[in-house]
Amino acid sequence: MKTFKNYICLFVFLICSCLQLSAQTKTTTHEEQVWLAYFNQTRFSDKWGMWSDLHLRTKEDFFTNFSTGIIRLGLTYYLNTDAKFTLGYAYVNHFPGGNHKNISRPEHRPWQQFQWHTNYPKLKLMQYIRLEERYVRKVLNDDELAEGYNFNFRVRYNFFSQFPIGKKRFQPGSFSFVLNDEIHINFGEEIVYNTFDQNRFFMGFQYQLAKNTNLQFGYLNQFVQTSSGNEYRSINAARIFLLHNIDARKKK
Repeated sequence: MKTFKNYICLFVFLICSCLQLSAQTKTTTHEEQVWLAYFNQTRFSDKWGMWSDLHLRTKEDFFTNFSTGIIRLGLTYYLNTDAKFTLGYAYVNHFPGGNHKNISRPEHRPWQQFQWHTNYPKLKLMQYIRLEERYVRKVLNDDELAEGYNFNFRVRYNFFSQFPIGKKRFQPGSFSFVLNDEIHINFGEEIVYNTFDQNRFFMGFQYQLAKNTNLQFGYLNQFVQTSSGNEYRSINAARIFLLHNIDARKKK
């Protein structure tokens, strides 16, 4: 277990170091936000279930306006208890900002995901690989949307680790320490300068409210490369997520 923890620490250190070096040689703007989200995974049978999550993010100075709203749904097929495929759709609303200062910019995002879990007595891991097809509405000017959509693919890899605090491990009323990193890579004909899209690093705590309900809170850094290729955004955010899992299978 010690060796595995050392690998996690090295992984986090390398990512942070690479991002820091990039930030030193490029133009980087800094923002402060709040990220709120609700996640639900409901299992209807041994093979089928549903995924849903809702997000709302502020824009800057933690509580000034809004930047993003997301509604994401999916149909899940369970290979077994620890591995599953999900096929879904997300609607994203990019609130006024950038080159659309007075209007919101919609995005349609089909997505496919493979997710798997690995559990140990003193450690829980969750990983997924997600492919997204992003249709982002074109912008005419600050006040008008244009006809048509920009399109690109994006692949995301998420590595989540959870370490129990105290003797009450992964039980209602217990706390855990959480480390999480997710990297996003763009590809497609319209991607020229920003194959690397962003990295999200999170560290914080998880409180288990009930058997299948958890509250997650802590610090998030989102490091984003813009489409120009030489401009970056570093977002420091307070992240609060509520995670809710429902097993609706009939008891045998």
